[in-house]
Amino acid sequence: MNWDRIEGNWKQFKGKVKIQWGKLTDDQLDVVAGKRDKLAGKIQEAYGCSKDEAEKQLNDWQKRVDETNHVK
Repeated sequence: MNWDRIEGNWKQFKGKVKIQWGKLTDDQLDVVAGKRDKLAGKIQEAYGCSKDEAEKQLNDWQKRVDETNHVK
Protein backbone atom coordinates (compact mmCIF):
# COMPACT_ATOMS: atom_id res chain seq x y z
CA MET A 1 0.00 0.00 0.00
CA ASN A 2 1.35 3.39 -0.83
CA TRP A 3 1.00 6.41 1.39
CA ASP A 4 -1.46 8.06 -1.03
CA ARG A 5 -4.01 5.40 -0.07
CA ILE A 6 -3.45 6.06 3.64
CA GLU A 7 -3.79 9.79 3.06
CA GLY A 8 -6.97 9.31 1.01
CA ASN A 9 -8.53 7.16 3.74
CA TRP A 10 -7.11 9.10 6.66
CA LYS A 11 -10.27 8.92 8.78
CA GLN A 12 -10.11 5.12 8.66
CA PHE A 13 -6.39 4.98 9.41
CA LYS A 14 -6.46 7.61 12.14
CA GLY A 15 -7.67 5.05 14.69
CA LYS A 16 -4.83 2.70 13.81
CA VAL A 17 -2.37 5.55 14.21
CA LYS A 18 -3.80 6.35 17.67
CA ILE A 19 -3.35 2.72 18.69
CA GLN A 20 0.31 2.82 17.63
CA TRP A 21 1.13 6.31 18.91
CA GLY A 22 -1.25 6.90 21.80
CA LYS A 23 0.38 10.16 22.87
CA LEU A 24 -0.89 11.86 19.72
CA THR A 25 -4.14 13.73 20.21
CA ASP A 26 -7.11 13.86 17.87
CA ASP A 27 -6.32 17.51 17.22
CA GLN A 28 -2.75 16.65 16.22
CA LEU A 29 -3.99 13.90 13.92
CA ASP A 30 -6.51 16.26 12.34
CA VAL A 31 -3.65 18.65 11.54
CA VAL A 32 -1.62 15.78 10.06
CA ALA A 33 -4.52 15.01 7.68
CA GLY A 34 -2.70 11.95 6.36
CA LYS A 35 0.52 13.75 5.42
CA ARG A 36 3.40 11.42 6.18
CA ASP A 37 5.96 14.16 6.86
CA LYS A 38 3.61 15.91 9.29
CA LEU A 39 2.91 12.63 11.09
CA ALA A 40 6.64 11.96 11.40
CA GLY A 41 7.09 15.43 12.91
CA LYS A 42 4.30 14.87 15.43
CA ILE A 43 5.82 11.52 16.41
CA GLN A 44 9.19 13.23 16.92
CA GLU A 45 7.61 15.91 19.11
CA ALA A 46 5.48 13.58 21.20
CA TYR A 47 8.08 10.86 21.73
CA GLY A 48 11.30 12.87 21.62
CA CYS A 49 12.86 10.72 18.93
CA SER A 50 14.97 11.54 15.91
CA LYS A 51 13.64 12.02 12.40
CA ASP A 52 15.25 8.71 11.38
CA GLU A 53 13.59 6.88 14.27
CA ALA A 54 10.18 8.39 13.44
CA GLU A 55 10.59 7.32 9.81
CA LYS A 56 11.58 3.81 10.88
CA GLN A 57 8.50 3.58 13.10
CA LEU A 58 6.30 4.78 10.23
CA ASN A 59 7.82 2.25 7.82
CA ASP A 60 7.30 -0.58 10.30
CA TRP A 61 3.72 0.53 10.98
CA GLN A 62 2.94 0.80 7.27
CA LYS A 63 4.22 -2.75 6.70
CA ARG A 64 1.99 -4.06 9.51
CA VAL A 65 -1.02 -2.22 8.08
CA ASP A 66 -0.26 -3.69 4.65
CA GLU A 67 -0.11 -7.20 6.12
CA THR A 68 -3.38 -6.87 8.04
CA ASN A 69 -5.20 -5.38 5.03
CA HIS A 70 -4.14 -8.26 2.78
CA VAL A 71 -5.31 -10.93 5.22
CA LYS A 72 -9.07 -10.77 4.68
